[in-house]
Amino acid sequence: MSSPHPLQRLFNYGREYRPQIWQASACSVLNKLFDLAPPALIGAAVDVVVQQEDSLIARFGFETVLSQLIVLAVLSLVIWGLESLFEYIYQRLWRNLAQTIQHDLRIDAYDRLQQLDVAFFEDRSTGELMSVLSDDINQLERFLDGGANEVIQVVTTVIIVGGAFFILAPNVAGLAILPIPFILWGSIAFQNKLAPYYADVREKVSFLNGQLANNLSGIATIKSFTAEEYESRRIAAQSQDYRRSNQRAIALSAAFVPLIRIVILFGFTAILIFGGLSAVSGQLSVGSYSVMVYLTQRLLWPLTRLGQTLDLYQRAMASTRRVFKLLDTPIVLHPGTKPLPIASVCGEVHLDNITFAYRDRNPVIKDLTLHVPAGKTIAVVGSTGSGKSTLVKLLLRFYEVRSGRITIDKIDVQDILLPDLRRAIGLVSQDVFLFHGTVLENIIYGTFDASREDAIAAATIAEAHPFIMELPQQYDTMIGERGQKLSGGQRQRIAIARAVLKDPPILILDEATSAVDNETEAAIQRSLEKITQNRTTIAIAHRLSTIRNADCIYVMEKGKLVEAGTHEELLAKANLYAGFWQVQMGATSAN
Repeated sequence: MSSPHPLQRLFNYGREYRPQIWQASACSVLNKLFDLAPPALIGAAVDVVVQQEDSLIARFGFETVLSQLIVLAVLSLVIWGLESLFEYIYQRLWRNLAQTIQHDLRIDAYDRLQQLDVAFFEDRSTGELMSVLSDDINQLERFLDGGANEVIQVVTTVIIVGGAFFILAPNVAGLAILPIPFILWGSIAFQNKLAPYYADVREKVSFLNGQLANNLSGIATIKSFTAEEYESRRIAAQSQDYRRSNQRAIALSAAFVPLIRIVILFGFTAILIFGGLSAVSGQLSVGSYSVMVYLTQRLLWPLTRLGQTLDLYQRAMASTRRVFKLLDTPIVLHPGTKPLPIASVCGEVHLDNITFAYRDRNPVIKDLTLHVPAGKTIAVVGSTGSGKSTLVKLLLRFYEVRSGRITIDKIDVQDILLPDLRRAIGLVSQDVFLFHGTVLENIIYGTFDASREDAIAAATIAEAHPFIMELPQQYDTMIGERGQKLSGGQRQRIAIARAVLKDPPILILDEATSAVDNETEAAIQRSLEKITQNRTTIAIAHRLSTIRNADCIYVMEKGKLVEAGTHEELLAKANLYAGFWQVQMGATSAN
């Protein structure tokens, strides 16, 4: 079954705005009615000058030429005033409507993005999604801002002027109307031709935005590898593709107005000649002829603007398709139904015979069973690619297990309300993400009602308070995008402070000290010892020295658990863990 036309989707989406749409449409029609009145006034003025006391206005009791002209002047004042008033009103209505729909579409699209699983983002670049949320929605706003009003006013002009022609001179009216079917046919033909061109334009700009976003995020890497010229060439190539795609669309859309202008010329010329002959023969008054000449121009010339309106329309429809494609993306993750109040969480975690594979890949975890008693600290170690960090993603339900089940306090995590599940778990990862903002804003992120005093207390536990107090504005210091003004260890300690403030019953430490120096590691380790007391803690570790005091250490290899025990028990087994320990201790001794 074919999907609905994007204009229909947009109209259905804007159902709640229909009162505003009708109001704006009515004002557009009224503005055009008063805009079309001046040619009638010109015709009446010509009639007054030629007929004088026998003019049409004289029949209403205004016998002198002066009184008739005064009447026309007053009518002109009223008509021009009303035209200006309704133009002001419709512009406000259409523009505010465009801004409202743009705002709501962007928020709805962003909310849908936040509900999608992590796998969705792995298949798409940040720039591509930014292009939909920003550029595509802006294209739609541009059309609603002016294009919708233009279409309504053109339709109004055709109906009003066409009707006036048949009233004034039925014998020549058809000559003025004759070009309109050809213009409409040409517009539809151009629309069908332009649609794939503008779809390609939106695709190309999406690729370009993706590359730009990627390069800006990796600017330090680009500079360190002196790859500026290479990246400039790559951006230039993608920008050139975008330009060529636009040029193909422009070559077609630019031909619309000249072709339509030729068709219009035939209608205008026909009225000029045959209407003039009718006026000379007495079949048409001079005033009516004047009105028809002016109205012909008012009828046909605005149709040339259909090219610009059509251009806006096709760009908007191409963008609308992309926006609604995002809104139609199915939500794979089940939101859960069972509440999990944090105050009632004991923190017992059980992974029961779970298996998981990333899309189109072999399983990275196979038939794994692991138990974490409430309030205990366990560690998971293993070589790179053994599946350690994947356990974290499954526990937080960034991904769903293929088989088996994960429970917290004997409740399947797939049954727990997703926000409750993630509120119960605090994550401190190796790849710390800090937002552009102040130190304080980043510490209270996720615990937005926390006070400044609470944030300082959390930072003190995380041993972040001393270095924060040395910053230029202390807790109000701006740290830059992704916290780039701070060192790795400083970012890590702010992340720990954030977790302390959240105070979750379950804490996950995913390689939390792997990217810091020994001094910073020691500071972080002291703070971790404080916050892991009486709290279920799962530590994914590379540095074995940081987890030697864990209640139980699990060793993973190729997605399976191959060893389990305390630090001393595993060393006594002289197996895989003991080998890891000897390698690290040897490296430490060598250093």
